[in-house]
Amino acid sequence: MLERIPPRERRDLLIAWLAISIAFTLIYIRGGVNIAELVFFFVMSLLTVGVAFVLHELAHKFSAMRYGYWAEFQKDNQMLLVAVLMAALVGIVFAAPGATYIYGNATRTENGRISAAGPVTNLLLCIPFAALWVLGGGLLAVVGLVGLRVNAMIATFNMLPISVLDGRKVLAWKPAVFAVLMVASLGILIWSLL
Repeated sequence: MLERIPPRERRDLLIAWLAISIAFTLIYIRGGVNIAELVFFFVMSLLTVGVAFVLHELAHKFSAMRYGYWAEFQKDNQMLLVAVLMAALVGIVFAAPGATYIYGNATRTENGRISAAGPVTNLLLCIPFAALWVLGGGLLAVVGLVGLRVNAMIATFNMLPISVLDGRKVLAWKPAVFAVLMVASLGILIWSLL
């Protein structure tokens, strides 16, 4: 499978993964922390935000490749810089680290399924993180809660039916699938915030 991810794409995924993990770490450490806490928050960001982002993008890629299209993630340097600077200066993360580009003329059905693959992946990732939150204790529960929230946020944000987001393409394909994914994403997000 790794051979289907060219070196440039691996590099872009790694840079984006590190940048959004740094941005989220900056949110958690506002007000100052010691080195051990800094390391914990960075590792937690790598495992929660980073994994959610990478697997979301790879789901789009491999779903497109299943239909015979070439697909490749490309980072957006400006948006990565904005994410880190906003986290550092304002305490808010707006992460649009890049996108997976699909080369070919996908049908509406193919495009809808390829677009749904990312949010579905995030919803599936909610399951182990929810289990960790509920069943784990201490730091494991914290990692579980953060992972649950992050995956629900990514799924919900991407299901918005606007611009180039996944939701617009899923809605154009099948409104019922759009409704199920949007309700599930938003429901899990609200549950994780209560």
